[in-house]
Amino acid sequence: MHVTGRSRKRRKLKAEINVVPYIDVMLVLLIIFMVTAPLINLGVDIHLPEAAAKSLQTEKEPVLVSVDKDGNFYLTLSGEQREQIGADDLVKKMSAFVRQNPQTAVRIGGDERVDYGKVYQAMALLQQAGVSKVGLMSQPMPKEPKR
Repeated sequence: MHVTGRSRKRRKLKAEINVVPYIDVMLVLLIIFMVTAPLINLGVDIHLPEAAAKSLQTEKEPVLVSVDKDGNFYLTLSGEQREQIGADDLVKKMSAFVRQNPQTAVRIGGDERVDYGKVYQAMALLQQAGVSKVGLMSQPMPKEPKR
């Protein structure tokens, strides 16, 4: 049988992918990553320099807070004996001492084998107690360079 009238043309299917939108998205993402990558520092391996720092001269003897290798706190007030102290007692004693002597300098000495977090905790406790001047103690640099 023959169909009369208009014959239908079959359209050919396009087997192409329009990649222009994908290229636009890729370029936008590239720009975003290029801008944000320098801002992200996940971790940096650093080696702190050794220096022969001069010791500080103070009129009064400073208050000493020590942290031993096991993370225990010790407090040495001006003219008193060194005593082991807990975190809560350190805040209470130092806040009372600072109220009487507001310009008191406090030095923190941490054993080199102690976790840095314990030294940081001592600094935070002193801040809670209202201490305004906190310094870190160290040993003088040896005369011969380490090898």
